[in-house]
Amino acid sequence: MRKIYTIGEILVEIMADKVGQSFTHPGLWNGPFPSGAPAIFIDQVTKLGGQCGIISCVGNDGFGTLNIERLKADGVDTRGIRVLPHETTGSAFVTYHSNGDRDFIFNIKNAACGKLSAEHVNAELLQDCQHFHIMGSSLFSFHMVDAVKKAAGIVKANGGTLSFDPNIRKEMLNIPEMRDALHYVLELTDIYMPSEGEVMLLSSQTTLDEAIARYLKDGIKEVVVKRGSNGASYYSADETLPYRQLCRRRG
Repeated sequence: MRKIYTIGEILVEIMADKVGQSFTHPGLWNGPFPSGAPAIFIDQVTKLGGQCGIISCVGNDGFGTLNIERLKADGVDTRGIRVLPHETTGSAFVTYHSNGDRDFIFNIKNAACGKLSAEHVNAELLQDCQHFHIMGSSLFSFHMVDAVKKAAGIVKANGGTLSFDPNIRKEMLNIPEMRDALHYVLELTDIYMPSEGEVMLLSSQTTLDEAIARYLKDGIKEVVVKRGSNGASYYSADETLPYRQLCRRRG
């Protein structure tokens, strides 16, 4: 079975008890819950029966233990998680609005996961990795970029494949080095998974169809465009599967 690895932030999520609850006034909060986009992704992989692991850093605290124990219990290989004794595990406080929008307060860049660097990437651990998944949200610091580049390079050199969910914060595109890092990952990508609104962000084309065609021409083997409640569309050099509106049958 193909072994899948990912890399990036591990943190806890603490959620407001009520919709519309403000960060500026006292209130009840629920949590901590294990979180972090790459950690959530890899936990779903193991629940689908995949062999998988994650490379990250947590603090020597209860929040770090919570995440490691959850991932380990679900079957994720946690040998790539480094516990940093003098750092704290990342966190995200989240509150929901009545329209479904969310507000966050993150502690990521200055937390343990923000210290992840190339030196934390164990080449031996990735020798049996046949597929590597990267999320653009993890490219939030230059040493994190170096870690991602090292891990991706090892997997590709061993004949593995790479998937990329850009999950881009638009302000990242205003930093030339971060934009360069996103394009670097894109050049290594076999499966590209942007949302409908992200298709054009790393493309010089003028339409969505032109952008997808260019991605495929440049070497990406498969493009999956996520369309929220409308599902997803699939594109390859040989096949296109458009999204279909789902409806509930009655009677």
